[in-house]
Amino acid sequence: MDDEGMIARGRRAVTGGTSSGRSGGRLADEVYDTLLGQLMSLRIEPGSRVTIDVLARELGVSQTPIRDALNRMEAEGLVVRVPHAGYRIPPQITRRRFEDMLEVRLLLEPAAARRSAERASLEQVAGLRAMLEEMAELEGGAGPTAYGAFGLRDAAFHDLVALSAENQVIREALARLHSHVHLFRLHHDTQVTHLAMAEHEEIVAAIAARDPDAAAYAMRRHILRSGERFRRLFDEAKDADGVAAEG
Repeated sequence: MDDEGMIARGRRAVTGGTSSGRSGGRLADEVYDTLLGQLMSLRIEPGSRVTIDVLARELGVSQTPIRDALNRMEAEGLVVRVPHAGYRIPPQITRRRFEDMLEVRLLLEPAAARRSAERASLEQVAGLRAMLEEMAELEGGAGPTAYGAFGLRDAAFHDLVALSAENQVIREALARLHSHVHLFRLHHDTQVTHLAMAEHEEIVAAIAARDPDAAAYAMRRHILRSGERFRRLFDEAKDADGVAAEG
């Protein structure tokens, strides 16, 4: 598959696009949106187990769209398949793992942005800009589903940068982190989406200008600023737990 085809496939994976217009595909999309909203709103608790038959009864649909939605969520790191036991929601990210992921991202992603500025094709630059447009449509959207959809597109944006860098090892390493999925489950803050958009635009501008130094710098600054934003959420949660314990 060529790069353009890979970009299209990656965008379909996070936008809910299907390969056909069958009603079954649309129903699976609806189930996916419902589960995504429950996951992001923590109605489905981190660490809990979910099974296809229980979800089918709760949502009043057959097992097929449930299975399709869960398979898609597994590919995105939203659920983990447990052999012979259904699926499990990943536990909420810890402060230690957050700091570890941040360190790895600072090692890999500026390098990927640098290589992207050197190697990205015109089609790949257009794909990055198209992803920004999709994210702009969701920016500041209300509700956990919109926020979760923004988070998945955020992950896809960073994946496209790694793809255009033509370093498959970096791309695979970042995909295994599923860092964006975990971080966007922490808190629903429209300010996060607004700031991320501006920083993404700086990255794409540097890549399009074929400026490797500027691209690496913009990516590093974005990751550091993102780390500061999410780090505050851990601090706020810690303070809240302290107040609850004193009470």
